[in-house]
Amino acid sequence: MNPIEQIMSNFPLMILDGAMATELENYGCDLNDGLWSAKILLENPEMIKKVHLDYFQAGADCAITASYQATIKGYKDRGLTEEEAIGLIQMSVQIAAEVRDEFWTELEDKSNRPKPLIAASVGPYGAFLSDGSEYRGDYAVSEDELIAFHKERIRVLVEAGADILACETIPCLAEAKAIAKVLKEFPEVYAWFSFSAKDGSHISEGQRISDCAKWLDGVEQAAAIGINCSAPQYIESLIKEVKSQSSKPVIVYPNSGEEYDATSKTWSEESSLTPFSANTQRWHEAGAQIIGGCCKTSPEDIAAITAWARK
Repeated sequence: MNPIEQIMSNFPLMILDGAMATELENYGCDLNDGLWSAKILLENPEMIKKVHLDYFQAGADCAITASYQATIKGYKDRGLTEEEAIGLIQMSVQIAAEVRDEFWTELEDKSNRPKPLIAASVGPYGAFLSDGSEYRGDYAVSEDELIAFHKERIRVLVEAGADILACETIPCLAEAKAIAKVLKEFPEVYAWFSFSAKDGSHISEGQRISDCAKWLDGVEQAAAIGINCSAPQYIESLIKEVKSQSSKPVIVYPNSGEEYDATSKTWSEESSLTPFSANTQRWHEAGAQIIGGCCKTSPEDIAAITAWARK
């Protein structure tokens, strides 16, 4: 059964976690690397456990694994064997599930929240390129090449036991279509599709998000449709655009409001004047049923969502 549907049948809102990579940086990890957070899977997986636990304790109903930039080719380019690469990608799911199970066993009051899901992060082709193209979508590759790129990693993540796939920061409809074709090979698996957006109605490559939602509304394995890793000021409009063409749950987990420079791999110091938690209430009122945070959001931001959502 669709795991999001199961939660939505009992709870009005599903709370996601927040940033993985920037939290790892807050703990002192150096992520200035083509592998990004996937580098920490290799070097210090205990730190990833710590971040997952922080978010569960803050109230998250779902942990997104540290596999966003973890690919077989990426690890092989770093000198690992294919078997070692597959082992690390599987470990991203196993770590999150282990922390979830320990947390859930020790939690005394389970009455007002679901047992958290483990969502295996499936980052876009642009994340593997590590050149910022997940915010442009200007891939010079065919659909067949995108299918081949995603197929083996999705297989590994599914076999590792993820509850759902988080197909995230997708910059173009072509990539969403390629992933949807891969999913047909795993008919029992559900995924959410979350795009990066450049304004209040268009995803990064320029297609209208309403058109993306309309296409994905016909994909049975698409459990939710939405936006992540985008500016908070566009989210309310984007929610309405998605809802205009799809009845599936809307998922949003934008950045904190600071801007990322993909060339220098640095963040601006500017952030939204509106507190993140206040924005999240507006997004729920606009129709989002699954809400969390992406880059530069923290366990404190997730705790603030929990504070109003679980009153």
